[in-house]
Amino acid sequence: MGYLRDRMGKILAICIGFSLLAFIIGEVLRSGGSFFREDRNLLGEVAGERIALDEFNKKVEQNSAQFRQQAGQGALSPQILSYVQETTWNSMVNLSVLQKEVDRLGLQVGTDESRSMVSGNDPSPQIVQTFGDPKTGQLDRARLNGFLNQLPRLSPQIQQQWGDFVEQLIEERLNEKYLSLVTNGLYVNSLDAKDDYQDKNRLANFKYVLLNYTSIPDNKVTPTDDDYQSYYNDHKSEFKNQQETRTFDYVSFNAAPSNADSAAIKKQADKLAADFRASTNDSLFVQINSETKAPLVYKHKGQLGDPRLDSTMFNSPNGFVYGPYLSNGSYKIAKRVDARIWFDSVKARHILIDEKVIGHEKALAQADSLKKLIQGGKAQFAAIASKFSSDQASAVKGGELGTFGRGQMVPVFDEAVFNGKKGDLTIVTSQYGVHLIEIEDQKGSNAVKVAIVDVPLKSSSTTQTAVYTKAQSFLASLTKDNFDSQVKKTGIKKLTAADVSGVAASVLGISSARDLVRWAFGAGKGDISDKVYIEGDQYIVAQLVQIKQKGTLPLDAVKKQIMPMVLNQVKGKMLSDKLQAALNGSSTIDQVAQKAGTKSNPIQNMVFANPVIPGSSAEYKLIGTVFGSQPNKLSKPIVGQQGVYVFALDSFTNPPPLNNAVREKQQIGQALLQRADQGVFDALKDKANVKDYRAKLL
Repeated sequence: MGYLRDRMGKILAICIGFSLLAFIIGEVLRSGGSFFREDRNLLGEVAGERIALDEFNKKVEQNSAQFRQQAGQGALSPQILSYVQETTWNSMVNLSVLQKEVDRLGLQVGTDESRSMVSGNDPSPQIVQTFGDPKTGQLDRARLNGFLNQLPRLSPQIQQQWGDFVEQLIEERLNEKYLSLVTNGLYVNSLDAKDDYQDKNRLANFKYVLLNYTSIPDNKVTPTDDDYQSYYNDHKSEFKNQQETRTFDYVSFNAAPSNADSAAIKKQADKLAADFRASTNDSLFVQINSETKAPLVYKHKGQLGDPRLDSTMFNSPNGFVYGPYLSNGSYKIAKRVDARIWFDSVKARHILIDEKVIGHEKALAQADSLKKLIQGGKAQFAAIASKFSSDQASAVKGGELGTFGRGQMVPVFDEAVFNGKKGDLTIVTSQYGVHLIEIEDQKGSNAVKVAIVDVPLKSSSTTQTAVYTKAQSFLASLTKDNFDSQVKKTGIKKLTAADVSGVAASVLGISSARDLVRWAFGAGKGDISDKVYIEGDQYIVAQLVQIKQKGTLPLDAVKKQIMPMVLNQVKGKMLSDKLQAALNGSSTIDQVAQKAGTKSNPIQNMVFANPVIPGSSAEYKLIGTVFGSQPNKLSKPIVGQQGVYVFALDSFTNPPPLNNAVREKQQIGQALLQRADQGVFDALKDKANVKDYRAKLL
C-alpha cells in the first residue's frame, strides 16, 4: 500500500496523459481533422502570406456566377471551372504580390480619385465601355447618372456586383500606378536606336555550304553519357519547370451503354412521352421524372438549346409533345406549356411614398388617392411625382426611371412592370416604401414555355459490373514492373497523360480527371493506382511514370526530350570534321562544296534582324557569325539548327546614316513597354517565392 501511495501521483499523471491523448485523437477523427483545419485551409503562400482556401472558393463562386451570367449557361463544365479557378488563382497571387509593393511605396487611390474614375472628367475606360453610346463610343453621362441615381433602389445582387466592379477598377488603377513607376524608368538611348537601325537595314551577301544532319541516319550514331551531360550543361536554363507536374500511363475499360441498354432506355422514354401528354401538372412531372430538373421559364427563339425545338414549339399548340429524340447523350421529350410576348426591357416611372414617415396604411391610402387623380385626368403623373415622391433623384424628372432590364429592380417592382400591361397604374410595396408605378413602354418578342424531360443514355448495372470486374481483375494482376506487359496481354490501348499539372481538370482522353490527378500527386514513381477510377463510362487503371518537381529538372527527367538534339550534336561533330577536311587546301567556297560532295548556295540581302535562311529555318549562330566576319574569307565549320555550315561573305551593303533616331527610339520603347507588364509580375512572383498547394486541396 505504501508503494502505491508513493507512486500514485505518477500513475495518475500517466493515466490522465493517455486519456487526454485519446480524447484529442477521437476529436480529430470525429471532426475530420478540425484541430489541424488551419493547415487544411491553406491553399498557397506568397512571400509568407497565406492564401486561404475558403477565400479562394468564395472568389471562384463569384467569378463562376459572373461567367454563367455572361455566357447565359447553367452549371460549368470541368474545363470551364478549371479555367475560372486558374484565373482566380493568378489574380489573387498577382494582387498579393502587387499589394506588397504598393504598401511599400505608399501608393493609394483616394476617395476623390475613385469618384473621378466613375463619374469624373476622366472616367475609367471600363466605365466608358459599360455606359457608352454604341454609335459614338463616347460616355453617355445621362445613362451613367441615371444608373447611379437608381442604384440605392436596385436589388442587393446588382449593388454587390457594382461594388465588386468599382473595387476591380481601384485595383487596376493601383496596378497602373505601380507599372508607371517602373516603365517611366525605361530608357532608350541613341546607341540603342543606331544598333537597331543597323540590324534592320544593313544587308549581307554571302554563299554557304550545308551538310544536313539528316545525311547521317540516327541508327549510325550512339551518344555517350558525356554527350548528354554536355548538352544538358549547355542548355540548363531551358529546363526550368515552372510548376510541379506528373506523367502517368493508363488504360481505360469502356462501359458505354450496350445495344440492349439503349433499347431499354428508349422504351422507358416512349412510356414517359405518353404519360407526359396526359399530364396536367407539367412542372411537377419534370421534377419527378427528369434527370435535369430545370425550371419552366419563357424563352425566345434560339434559347431552347436545340434547333429542332425552335421549328416545332413556336408553330404548335399548347400541349404539343415532341420526342423522344436523342440529344447530347440523353433521350428527351419536350412539351409546349404556354406562349406569350415576353418582355426583356421596360420603361417606367414611379412615385415613392415613404411609409416610415406616415405609416404603411396612410402611405397606401395616399398612393390610391394619387392614382385616382391621375386616372380621372385631374392631375399629371409628372407633376404629382415632382411634388409628392420621396425619391428625389427621379422626382425632379417627373418620376422617370428610364428603360431597364429584368433583375435590375427589386423583385416586387420587377414583377409589377414586367407582368403588367403598357399604361397600367400599379401600387406595390417594397423595402423602400409604397410605389405608384406607371408602365410607359415594354419591349419584347414571342416566347414559349417548354417543359423538357431528359432520360440519360446510361449503361445498365449489368454492363457496368461486367466492365468493372474486368478492370478490377487487371488492377489485381499488376506490379510496378509488369504494367506494359499486362497491357499488351489484354490487348487494350495504353495512353499517356504527360506533364499534368496539379490543378488539371482533364487530361488526354479523360474529360473529368480531378480524382485521378489528385491520386497522381500523392503517389510515388512506379506506383499503380490505388483503385479503379470511374470517370463517366471509363474505368481507369494507371501507373505513375514520372515526377517533375518545380525548378530546374535533372538530366534524367529530360533525357528522352533532348535525345534528338543530342543526336544532332554528335552528328555535328562528325559533319564538322568532314567540312574541316574539305576546308584544308581550299581557297573558295565552291572548292569546299566540291570536296564535301555538295553545292554552294548564294544568299542576297540578308538582314541581322531576320536570320531566316530561305526555304529553311532561323539560323541565329550562322547569321550572327556572318555579320561579324570579313569579306572574302572562308569561315570555320558552324554547327547550326539544320546542320553544319561553312560560308564566305561577299560584301555588306550599308544603309544611309541615321540622322534622326526618334522613330527608332519610339519603336524600341514601345516593345519594352509591351514586355514590361508581364515581366514585372514574373520577377515579383519569383522574388515572392509563391507556394502552390492546390493539387492537394482542389
